[in-house]
Amino acid sequence: MNPTLIIADDHPLVLRGLQEFLNEKNYNVIASAKNGKEALALIKAHVPDVAILDIKMPFYTGLQIAEKCKEAHLKTKIVLITFEKDEEIYRQAKAIGVYGYVLKEFALDEIENCLGYVLEGKSYFSPELLNFIEVKEKPKYIELLTKHEMKIVNLIADNKTGVEIAEILSISPRTVEKHKSNIIKKLQLERKQNSLLIWVKENSNFINL
Repeated sequence: MNPTLIIADDHPLVLRGLQEFLNEKNYNVIASAKNGKEALALIKAHVPDVAILDIKMPFYTGLQIAEKCKEAHLKTKIVLITFEKDEEIYRQAKAIGVYGYVLKEFALDEIENCLGYVLEGKSYFSPELLNFIEVKEKPKYIELLTKHEMKIVNLIADNKTGVEIAEILSISPRTVEKHKSNIIKKLQLERKQNSLLIWVKENSNFINL
């Protein structure tokens, strides 16, 4: 079955151009929105496979919508499109599990590639964005992690919950939490909510087994 898409942008020309492009490529765009409130309502009503959202929109930003979808446990994968090459936005997007981040000037060149990744459950971030904000240095202390700990890190990168990790590795959820605590200690991360998840997302290039 053709995956379902919802798109949202407060610029009518951008919205129309994106919709026409996706329709030409035979994507199933079931609805479009011109602001964040409409976009969130459409996502809740239809729960599409993917929602392509402008970051800056009236009422709700793309990031706020992504956060609300996560809180509501909706299966819709979020892709952000923007002109912003912003490290803080990038970090926030990673932390809340956004699957894609495409720069508008490359959107028509990259959106198909992005959707291909996202529909397979993989993340896609514009190479131009990564080159702009990321330092390609091996993260500190990663060599201190055991093979088993690296497996857990990889599963976190795949957006698995503690319970899911426990099932996959045939261990208890409590043991998973102990491993996470040890990993945080070895990596010398701050002991605050999502610190390990943020580290995993920021260093995904270095942790694939």
